Amino acid sequence: MYAIKITVNGKEIELSGFPGEIISETIVAMLKTLRGVEDVKDAVIELKNKYENVKGIER
Repeated sequence: MYAIKITVNGKEIELSGFPGEIISETIVAMLKTLRGVEDVKDAVIELKNKYENVKGIER
């Protein structure tokens, strides 16, 4: 089992039990499909909206 911490827009989202387990296990499974990844001990994923603060682009 993995500990998971998710922060959205600067606010930490509390995850425990089933939601935390399903999200962490899904992420680990996806990472293991990547070439060169055999075992996942820890991982850091940073996700940013690529259109945020870009002049002239509307969503």
